[in-house]
Amino acid sequence: MVISSSPFSVFKPTTYLTLFLIIISLHFTSSATSNAADSTITTTCTAVHQQNSSTAKCNYVKSNAGCDPKGYINYLQIFYCDFSQFTELGFILLLLWLVILFYILSNTASEYFCPAVEHLSKTLKLSPAIAGTTLLPLGNGSTDVFSSVIAFTTDGGDIGLNSILGGSIFISTVVVGVLSLLIAYRKKIVVVDKPNFIRDVVFLLFSLSNLLIIIIIGKISLWPSILFASTYIIYILVVSYMHFITMRKHSITLDAVDDDQGRRVPLLGSIDEENVVHPAEKYVHYEEQIVPNRRNRFIMTIFHVINFPIYLPRRLTIPVITRERWSKPFLVISMILAPIMVALIWNTQEGKLGLKASVMIYFVAGAIGIALGTCTFAFTSSTHPPQNCLVLWYAGGFLMSVVWTYLTADELVSLLESLGTIIGMSPSIIGLTILAWGNSIGDLTANVAMAMYGGPDGTQIAMSGCYAGPLFNLLIGLGFSFVFVSWSNYPGSYVVPEDPYIAETIGFLMAGLLWALVILPKRQMRLDHTLGGGLLVIYLCFLFIKLARALGLLSGSSSN
Repeated sequence: MVISSSPFSVFKPTTYLTLFLIIISLHFTSSATSNAADSTITTTCTAVHQQNSSTAKCNYVKSNAGCDPKGYINYLQIFYCDFSQFTELGFILLLLWLVILFYILSNTASEYFCPAVEHLSKTLKLSPAIAGTTLLPLGNGSTDVFSSVIAFTTDGGDIGLNSILGGSIFISTVVVGVLSLLIAYRKKIVVVDKPNFIRDVVFLLFSLSNLLIIIIIGKISLWPSILFASTYIIYILVVSYMHFITMRKHSITLDAVDDDQGRRVPLLGSIDEENVVHPAEKYVHYEEQIVPNRRNRFIMTIFHVINFPIYLPRRLTIPVITRERWSKPFLVISMILAPIMVALIWNTQEGKLGLKASVMIYFVAGAIGIALGTCTFAFTSSTHPPQNCLVLWYAGGFLMSVVWTYLTADELVSLLESLGTIIGMSPSIIGLTILAWGNSIGDLTANVAMAMYGGPDGTQIAMSGCYAGPLFNLLIGLGFSFVFVSWSNYPGSYVVPEDPYIAETIGFLMAGLLWALVILPKRQMRLDHTLGGGLLVIYLCFLFIKLARALGLLSGSSSN
């Protein structure tokens, strides 16, 4: 693996591509949204542009609930109040913060999430296919599942259904496309496992066909919704069965080898632990490992100073047990602060728990943190990372990296939505472009980083995640949502929200899956320009039709 000496080496090309797409979208739609139909405007804060003075705009943002931020920072208030006399400077600062958030998201994926996934899968002895269909979708899709259930139980399900389908088409076309193009650009020959790929795509096509039938019927009752969700159990059983058969075939030839004297010895026999390379040692982390040359030493120093406030909070809350980054004080502190951070996010996200409930949550989280920190201090060495209970340590790192990814992505989406409001974008176009991309950035960075820097099995894990992720969101996110709402209407049925263009979205999603299903076997299962370019063209066609309809350039708008 080649490690770049540049301090920006982890700021992946996918990040630049996403930034480019967003900037182009902002430029294109800012001049066109003035002609969009007023019926598409649903966000109440868009009326801020009707205010005549900067003072009126500031008062409007402060007093209108529709201008409240989705994240933790009120970007509209910063722009219209704090920088009302210097709007250009305010906009530049928001764009700079946008770049920083993209960097945090990308860096968290490559430095924390990907190593945790690979080490956890190796400790649990999971194959790349198993890890890609369980750990990666769980980490990337857990928040989508919760969001979908909440959307179905609050607004009737229209937003939840479109959100999951929009994210699925982005992952299966853009993420796979970008991954394939990057592999081809680096001139790497990567062959995807054919049986696992066909299995994932066929299950996804089958689930989409079932969803299309549900939409055509227009309603779903309790038992069909349970059957729809239980498809994921069947999928996991098939994945486990295929893994078992593969391991059984390989066990005959891989459980023993010949030594120099012709004797049969176990492949995983007795090993001198002092000479064993810790599984996490192959990851080189730029924050602590880069040795700058004389020419860029000053640049590296400046970068480390700027990066320190970004690096330290994650280092203090994400457990890390790699030998190269081993620090017992950091591990003890992270075990204490991790539960408290989760409690803090829980309380701020809920908002209406009340003082008693909030105090109780903080008390329980603090007690758990102190207990974990005490055990860590008592049972770990100050000279080397722990060698026992690795599953617990890696699971803690995995969960906290997911928390940081969720936190950063949530703030990123809030900032992108605020920028769209500032430049006057229609909310419908924000949903089709910025929010759709923003909600899938976590999948993009995690999967691409896993493929690029996740070791020899990283690409297979990433590719499995690109199809198992949408399948997880579809069957667990939508499936559980269908179960909940149909249960509340039992013995009646849940009426699916009418949207004449949901079938169109499903059609484009299936087109991307069929393209990959046809092209990959013809290309000997190699990721290349043909696969990646075709998938990106499919997504651009989908996006063009949606934007044209939202802007009134295409007949048959949603108002008809």
